[in-house]
Amino acid sequence: MKRLILVLPLVGFLAIAVFLYRGLFLDPAELPSALIDKPFPAFSLPSVTGERTLTEADLKGKPALVNVWGTWCVSCRVEHPVLNKLSQMGVTIYGVNYKDDNAAALKWLKEFHNPYQLDIRDEQGSLGLNLGVYGAPETFLIDKDGIIRHKFVGVIDEVVWREQLAPLYQSLVDEVGK
Repeated sequence: MKRLILVLPLVGFLAIAVFLYRGLFLDPAELPSALIDKPFPAFSLPSVTGERTLTEADLKGKPALVNVWGTWCVSCRVEHPVLNKLSQMGVTIYGVNYKDDNAAALKWLKEFHNPYQLDIRDEQGSLGLNLGVYGAPETFLIDKDGIIRHKFVGVIDEVVWREQLAPLYQSLVDEVGK
């Protein structure tokens, strides 16, 4: 019995060490989402411009990126020129302005240009909460029916677009063309 008591801390330490060692090989940008292959959450929120109220039905009809951003987000400033370029190339992008001051968002879009075909104002963060957003930027890829097909956490740069998101987006676009 005394031997068991002496060995027990060693067994506990080894179990913790194995668990932590496994964590060294996980990609921190891959945060799992329970929403993959599920419909975009229901919402009814104003647009940043205040022109109208938007709902999840407005996101249906064609594949799109849904980009969660904020003026307070330093990484979003880095990502924004790439989103502008993608928009100019014809990629459909919807924005979710997350937990932000609307006047600051309007100023940002005027100053840095607006790549979003629709821009949802989520001042309270309710939509972000329903999406399981950890912060910004986060981007969801949805199909023409508004089903979430992929989630990317972090800055979309040209390499991320070319190697990860563009093939997924293009496959959804091709599916619509069939």
